[in-house]
Amino acid sequence: MPNNTIRVIQTAKDTSDRLTELAPLRFVPDTDEREMQLINIYEDLEYQEIEGFGGALTEASAVTIAKMSPAKQQEILEAYFHPERGIGYTIARSHIQSCDFALGNYAYVEEGDAELKTFTIDHDREAIMPLIRQAGALTGESFRLFSSPWSPPAWMKTNGQMNGGGSLKPEYRQAWADMFVKYVQEYEAAGIPIWAVSVQNEAKAVQIWDSCIYTAEEEKDFVRDHLGPALEKAGLGHVKVMIWDHNKERVYERAKAAFEDAEASKYVWGICFHWYAGDHFEALSAVHDRFPDKKLFFSEGCQEGGVHLGSWKTGERYGHDIIGNLNNWTTAWTDWNIVLDEQGGPNHVGNFCDAPIIADTKKDEVIYESSFYYIGHFSKYIRPGAKRIASSKYTEHLETTAFRNPDGTITVVVMNRTDAEVPYAIRIRGQLADTSIPAHAIQTLLFKQ
Repeated sequence: MPNNTIRVIQTAKDTSDRLTELAPLRFVPDTDEREMQLINIYEDLEYQEIEGFGGALTEASAVTIAKMSPAKQQEILEAYFHPERGIGYTIARSHIQSCDFALGNYAYVEEGDAELKTFTIDHDREAIMPLIRQAGALTGESFRLFSSPWSPPAWMKTNGQMNGGGSLKPEYRQAWADMFVKYVQEYEAAGIPIWAVSVQNEAKAVQIWDSCIYTAEEEKDFVRDHLGPALEKAGLGHVKVMIWDHNKERVYERAKAAFEDAEASKYVWGICFHWYAGDHFEALSAVHDRFPDKKLFFSEGCQEGGVHLGSWKTGERYGHDIIGNLNNWTTAWTDWNIVLDEQGGPNHVGNFCDAPIIADTKKDEVIYESSFYYIGHFSKYIRPGAKRIASSKYTEHLETTAFRNPDGTITVVVMNRTDAEVPYAIRIRGQLADTSIPAHAIQTLLFKQ
């Protein structure tokens, strides 16, 4: 595109615009007279590099997609993972053993087998692994898979069940670490390399579904004394390890506990987090400021409480959280289930939720929620290797972030959650372009300088 041209992509409530390309804008010389309505881009100031965007390939998503016609299955996968026809996901999350969005509790080893002689991932071969392979094939070499456990096997835990919290018995810490190793090895043998693991999904939550509690000390010690050494000994030191995998309100304290222990910290690539306790964006910057060599990774978010067909607030919730996280040093962003059925499941304890794509398995219909389009304004246009650049805005009515992609394209995302149209002018390097954003809309602006 010419250096004075700005591509504009828009999604707006009460219109047909859904990742729709509008007429381009043109830069004109800044006469130095403008004071109001500016969004400034300072492209010489760089921050974090982006790993990518993605979603979770759960058993619930896999079995739901499998119920659709072949054409609809392909549509769903391409909508997410195709770099041109879709929104360009490059990261996927999966679960080690069962989670709530599985058809039931299951473990990879039989009762009492601390030597792991019965270890098998055959359950995953039925639905989950085929879905991962399809997503990876569409994505190509940039595809990255990370995996999280919701619970160790029931007999390894203090409460004797996979659900309902409980904690890992000390005598089984090494066996559990060795299960991580076997999981990675078996997946890699099946042609699915594991890029990263987290230690435990929601390490503070006692849930009616698969869950396990770690204190900050227990998690740190498990990584330092068992998981890190086990991966290293098996020649899997390249597999990145992330801690916490829970809400942002305690992300700083959990980071301190692990990263101030030099022996534990050397095994930990970063800290991952969810959104269910509110914004806490400043906590992310606090972690970065204290531990600038560690990565911040958003690993899960979804709209709870079943399916919210047609809700615009869901998309805006996603947009607000993504912008806030990115502006506070987050390097990757991963949604929860990529697709759920018309009920918001399946979920083996009835914890139904929304997803950006809902598959009506009775009508063979694919329904795109507002969240799908809002995510796409980031994932499709902020590519792996992009670096956040500095920006400022004139009004609290707009939420913005800016990046430079590896090909030199500058991406600016502008979101308006108010009930009124908001005017603004993009300004960079002595040039500006006047425009506006409708009420309840999101725009992505693309240009080169």
